[in-house]
Amino acid sequence: MTRKLLIVTVLVETPIGLMLLLSPPLVARLLLGVSLAAPAALIVGRIAGAALLALGVACWLARDDGPSRAGGGLIAGMLLYNCAAVAVLAHAGVVVGLVGVLMWPAVALHSALAVWCGAAAATGSGGERRQNN
Repeated sequence: MTRKLLIVTVLVETPIGLMLLLSPPLVARLLLGVSLAAPAALIVGRIAGAALLALGVACWLARDDGPSRAGGGLIAGMLLYNCAAVAVLAHAGVVVGLVGVLMWPAVALHSALAVWCGAAAATGSGGERRQNN
C-alpha cells in the first residue's frame, strides 16, 4: 500500500514541481484562473516547485523501503501537505473566488491522497508503530 502511495505521489507532484519551476504563471492560471505577474510571486511559485520536486525525490527514494520511522515521517509529512493543499485551494475557490479549470480536480486529488496517507499512517504501513513499554 505504501509503495503505491509513494509512486503515485511521485507521478503527481514531480510534474507539477517542474511546471512551477519553469512557469509559475501557467500553474496559477490552471489552478486559480489568474496569472502571476509580480516578481515575488514568481519566486514563491518556483520555491514551491522546488519543494514539490524534493517531495517527489523523497518518495521515489523511499518507495522500496520497508516500514521505518523515516517512512512514517514521510507519510505524516505528505498527510500534512495534502491536507494543507486541500484547505488552501478550497479557500481560494470558495472564499476568494479564484477558480481555474484544474482547481476542483486538484482539491479532489489532494483529498484522496490525504485519505490514503491517513490510512497508511493509521495501519502503520508508513512506519513502525510505537510500542508501549
